[in-house]
Amino acid sequence: MPEEKPYFASLGEFQSTANVILKETEQKRIIPRIWKFDYTVWTDQPTEITNRLGWLDSPEVMDDAIPEMCEFVDEVRNEGYTHALLLGMGGSSLAPEVFRKTFGVKKGYLDLAVLDSTDPGAVANFADNLDPQRTLYIVSTKSGGTVETMSFMKFFYNHVQKSVGGENTGRHFIAITDRGSGLEPIAKELNFRKIFVNDPNIGGRYSALSFFGLVPAALIGMNLTLLLQRGSDMARLCHEPEIAKNPGAWLGSIMGALANAGLDKLTVVTPPQLSSFGAWVEQLIAESTGKDGKGILPVDGEKLLPPASYGPDRLFVYLKLQNDNSFDKETKTLLDAGHPLVQLNLKDPYNIGGEFFRWEIATAIAGSILQINPFDQPNVESAKVLARKMVDSYKKAGKLPQLKPAFQDNNVSVYGDVSVSSITEALTDFLFQGILAYKNRGYVAVQAYLQPAPEVLEKLQQIRIKIQQKYKAATTVGFGPRFLHSTGQLHKGDGGKGLFIQFTADSENDIPIPDAAGNDQSSISFGVLKLAQALGDRQALIDAGRKVIRFHLGKDVIAGLEKIVENM
Repeated sequence: MPEEKPYFASLGEFQSTANVILKETEQKRIIPRIWKFDYTVWTDQPTEITNRLGWLDSPEVMDDAIPEMCEFVDEVRNEGYTHALLLGMGGSSLAPEVFRKTFGVKKGYLDLAVLDSTDPGAVANFADNLDPQRTLYIVSTKSGGTVETMSFMKFFYNHVQKSVGGENTGRHFIAITDRGSGLEPIAKELNFRKIFVNDPNIGGRYSALSFFGLVPAALIGMNLTLLLQRGSDMARLCHEPEIAKNPGAWLGSIMGALANAGLDKLTVVTPPQLSSFGAWVEQLIAESTGKDGKGILPVDGEKLLPPASYGPDRLFVYLKLQNDNSFDKETKTLLDAGHPLVQLNLKDPYNIGGEFFRWEIATAIAGSILQINPFDQPNVESAKVLARKMVDSYKKAGKLPQLKPAFQDNNVSVYGDVSVSSITEALTDFLFQGILAYKNRGYVAVQAYLQPAPEVLEKLQQIRIKIQQKYKAATTVGFGPRFLHSTGQLHKGDGGKGLFIQFTADSENDIPIPDAAGNDQSSISFGVLKLAQALGDRQALIDAGRKVIRFHLGKDVIAGLEKIVENM
């Protein structure tokens, strides 16, 4: 395929299917209607649509806010701040993570880290290794009611208070939130240094080019003008009513057309510098399309294997960065074997500003084709409700509900509707029977309620590869509770062809969560919250008719994961 084109596709036998949808999208004037905020593009009700389209104007609107953000960044730099820790989940944390991992930190700016795990080890890592006196804490939440984010805020507020004194604590905190959110009055009461108030008509997963993404980008020294210019350039192209000339509508039409044809495992291939972008795409697509018994499963971070390792349900999308040939050979091999593939050519990393917008439009278009509302998340609350019930139970009884393991092998306990005598038998029966039941069109979601760490991820990736090679099934890996704000909606809302492998472990050194900022009294710990979320999600999946197996690894997580790998 010629590389001079900005985007192109080789869809093989599905080209005619895509052509029909491309033509229909154009004939229905979907693009002009979207830009007129016409909710009937998706449903016959305006609920959670007309108040969720503010992102369409983000690149233009946020350009006017650049001076405010830059002035703030200069202020904290001049006061000696060297680090920033973003406390957030999902749409509040994923774009900042993309910026930090893609662009690094400009000399003299703040080194940014993201905390989006309730694992006590993850919390302790930042508490132990960041100097509170030189760290800015970014409390980022649209609603102000996200339990993880508010728990982080209370813990780190107390942590900083002990280091800098009560009068100065608020100067180390800023908030990014919506007007009237639960966080806004708290931030005022605690004298936060600054509150960035975002447009409430922008949903969390569509907020990359708003304050939620841009304030962290400014702190690491990114060129906001260039970033937003790339976003504006893409937005202008995405006004084009002729779908073939509209990069976002073109991609979304292909996504929707092939998903309806059974190719609903959209596998994102990114070059090393843009590797974190896949996690942002994962949340956008999964939470937007996985509902009403439908869905497109975004597959991020999966190792590219020979073509024979894939089933007939894949669409590959290759983000090709100029002068980076990392996956040219592998993608050509996939093409030669007949796998449908889209290629998006990026001039340089700042094109990521345009990619945010392209994928947002594409997801909105795919939602229209699938006949779902891409802006709501009707199944997310189910796991939260069950987790809250378990937390309430813990507060009353002093313990979480106890489940009886189906099998134990030293420190590894197996939970599920299984009757087995070994880990190998448990895994084989669960995966083989599940893949067979879904006629080779299912997927396997590895849900790790473990501390996010490179050595843990390496073992989880080994598990993925073994599943790919043995069953030809699409695989995903998510650290909990982070994935609850990403793929969690799709897990309960899609067509129900997922197989879910949960990993939990004991917390060696738990950390109490303060009941309120500035008060050390605590009725729950991060370890209890994390396990309650795991158990709540497990029950929500079971209630939705999903197949779940859980492996509790005890205190030695790596040894437990190695045992799983050895027995696959």
